[in-house]
Amino acid sequence: MNLGGGVHLTYCSNIHPGESWAEVRANLGRHVVAVRDRLMPEGDFGVGLRLSARAAAELAAPAVLDEFRDFLRRSRMYVFTLNGFPYGTFHGTRVKEDVYLPDWRDAERLRYTNLLADLLAELLPADPAIEGSVSTVPGAFKPALGGPRDVAAMVELLLQHVAHLVALRARTGRLITLALEPEPHCFLETIDEVVDFFGRELHGAAAVQRTMALTGLDRGAAARALHEHLGVCLDLCHAAVEFEDAADCIERLADAGIRVLKMQISAGLRLPALDAEALAALRRFQDPVYLHQVVQRTPGGLVRFADLPEAFASLDGPAADREWRVHFHVPIFLDRLAPFASTQSFIREVLAIQRAAPVSTHLEVETYTWDVLPEPFRSGPVDEAVARELAWVRTELSA
Repeated sequence: MNLGGGVHLTYCSNIHPGESWAEVRANLGRHVVAVRDRLMPEGDFGVGLRLSARAAAELAAPAVLDEFRDFLRRSRMYVFTLNGFPYGTFHGTRVKEDVYLPDWRDAERLRYTNLLADLLAELLPADPAIEGSVSTVPGAFKPALGGPRDVAAMVELLLQHVAHLVALRARTGRLITLALEPEPHCFLETIDEVVDFFGRELHGAAAVQRTMALTGLDRGAAARALHEHLGVCLDLCHAAVEFEDAADCIERLADAGIRVLKMQISAGLRLPALDAEALAALRRFQDPVYLHQVVQRTPGGLVRFADLPEAFASLDGPAADREWRVHFHVPIFLDRLAPFASTQSFIREVLAIQRAAPVSTHLEVETYTWDVLPEPFRSGPVDEAVARELAWVRTELSA
């Protein structure tokens, strides 16, 4: 939905299981329409569309794309952002670290992301002021990387994608951007790593020179293209789990000239102390589908675990001097999930900054874990819960 001032709010359709275009299309007609009706009896509703590689290929057929554009017009909807993070199956089977594959070392990730950009350019509303954003994996899963050669491979494919976006803009007049999404235990994990990587590898002289060669742009235009087309998707759950400071991380990204192309509004779990009751309750959040990275704060600093089982294995009993934050998306309207809390306070801090001056023009609620969330913490039908999340964000932004 258009919140004014060029800011758009939606939720990500990846919460609805579906890998084929037929399944995605059915979800839009059933769930997204239902959410729209709860929130907006009038006006157009923005869609955060998740397309697997299979769904994207099927949507690219001209007749299918025409039908979808007609559906959007009839349904008072518009697409302004795509989730290009999960390439393949995202629900109902083991995802874990495979969610990052193919990563940005693999030409298939480039091919898939180029297609998403092409589709988004076709789907954007007519208003030329509306940019399109595609969120993507944070390079790769950190344990999978082998060293500088892997980093160089990722940089090369990202620069090739920028060249594709430059050509797409020349052909269509639409600005499509790629938002790398920092996540715990990934190549881009912290704001420190993001600022360093962009400064050295994506905004540096070598990147500008390579972009000039790929696009034919002069030096100034190539440098601008890198800043315009590449940025980050700031997932608030991920940042809170990493114990980032809300104001500091936003300020540092701005100072580094890194655009927050999309903000994903999500909350994780917070255990201020590792008491027996909280640890017992947390075991219910282990599931065989998704990674639930844990960051532990101790008097000696931060310790990171790739998943809940590794974190539990590190314990020798309850510990009052440790705090855990867990990458498990929980409803953003819940501050407490007894016997522990959520990272909702971090969201409130960031939305207060957004309210004063937009950090990002693309805001997307992304609680994708409804089907694995322990029963006591579910809140009615998913359409009702999503509408409640979006209404909560609107209230925070208008406070």
